[in-house]
Amino acid sequence: MKVPEQVRRLALLIAILAGVTLLARFVLIPRALVSTDLHWAEAVQREVAKPVKFAGAVACQDCHEDVVVKKAKGFHKGVTCETCHGPAAKHTEEPGAVTPPAPRDRRFCPACHTYDPSRPTGFPQINPTAHNPLKPCISCHNAHDPVPPRVPRECAACHAQIERTKAVSSHALIACTTCHKAPERHKSAPRAALPSKPETREFCGTCHSAGTAAKDAPKEAPKVDLSTHGGRSLCWECHYPHLPEGRT
Repeated sequence: MKVPEQVRRLALLIAILAGVTLLARFVLIPRALVSTDLHWAEAVQREVAKPVKFAGAVACQDCHEDVVVKKAKGFHKGVTCETCHGPAAKHTEEPGAVTPPAPRDRRFCPACHTYDPSRPTGFPQINPTAHNPLKPCISCHNAHDPVPPRVPRECAACHAQIERTKAVSSHALIACTTCHKAPERHKSAPRAALPSKPETREFCGTCHSAGTAAKDAPKEAPKVDLSTHGGRSLCWECHYPHLPEGRT
């Protein structure tokens, strides 16, 4: 059986490409560009050759034990000293000659504490423009144990974004404590004592059920038949409680 001309040409082309690839891979391209072992070895040599800049938290404890102990009990216990004070290797070598910087203005702390919706719930966040304008953070907060000088009286002190959203919704006049029961300790240790959240459809039904709404429920509150509306879904799977006009 005679092999078609186009098949022979295709086979020849494939053979040429394979040969060029092998030639480039093993002859033309330097081993340093493709060898993982060489890359790792050179990377290690390059990093080892760099001067040591960071001393490590253990070195700080040798001279600042009181501060380290205080920080270990506070909200900043997971933040290393050099995160805020910068590399301290030279300071440990010559404590009297080299002093590490200490942030004392408003620009440093907001790098972590300016409101960002991607941060976890309960993480302390502020609006730097409105929160104690122009005052340095350390004028109210001890950086090593940054508890608020006064326990917040309003939920908006920590949940400003939620408060701003709720303020333009039909739930604007509903107090946070109507739906959330917050233990007193939540004000001083928010992540250790979490507030409760409604867990059943019947909770929203106290105002919005067509048949069983509470007597003091607002007459203008939209009414639905809980037995059919939304099937078995929980109310907040479709409606955002702080802005129920919009659907998730």
